[in-house]
Amino acid sequence: MAGFGKWIGGGLGWVLGGGPIGALIGFALGSMFDGSGSASVKQTTQTRRTTEGDFKMSLLVMMACIMKADGRVHKAELSVVKKFLVANFGEEGALEALQILKNILEQPINETEVAMQINQHMNYSAKLQLVHLLFDIAFADGEVHPSELSMIERISSIFRISTADFESLKAPFNKQSDPAWAYKTLEVEPTASDDEVKKAYRRMAMKYHPDKVNNLGDDMKKSATEKFRTINDAYESLKKTRGIN
Repeated sequence: MAGFGKWIGGGLGWVLGGGPIGALIGFALGSMFDGSGSASVKQTTQTRRTTEGDFKMSLLVMMACIMKADGRVHKAELSVVKKFLVANFGEEGALEALQILKNILEQPINETEVAMQINQHMNYSAKLQLVHLLFDIAFADGEVHPSELSMIERISSIFRISTADFESLKAPFNKQSDPAWAYKTLEVEPTASDDEVKKAYRRMAMKYHPDKVNNLGDDMKKSATEKFRTINDAYESLKKTRGIN
């Protein structure tokens, strides 16, 4: 297991404590290390709090769901995912993740059951970050398949992500085609007053501050900064459009 420190070293609590994710990850790790299809992984924590390792393994399973959304996994998708993983976790972390991901992809996945398990154990901020990363992957090649977006929407519904938050997460990716993207990002109507826009910005900046996901590790905090940046970009865009000082 030493070679997978970036993905397991963050601690595996509820992920390997049972449920569909534990079965998928256990099989994936077992297939790599002893060929038996079952893992002998020592859990580093008994807490039900989401650890860095829990989040990362959940991300891999959710990535597999998105990749299999249209019924098959394309080589082009693996290339996109590899670029995403390198950008977020570095070369070493990406290599580790791809080895685990390929074994997960070989297994049947019930995304509803997986999403329900995640919903039970993750707090709202962590689930927002997870959905944000799924959008990152879906839009990474600029050609979003409707089945991918449909699956993200279903997952978000199980996560009990509000409609406003879902649209806020999606809006920056449609910046070139949706003139109202900045309003959607800040969860405010175009008819809002300047004061309401300012209040919305402060509220969203607090909601998506990277410190909200401190417990998920430095990699996740770094990626959370990207969503935080889109909040600032949306506000700057509206300040310019509206002439807000």
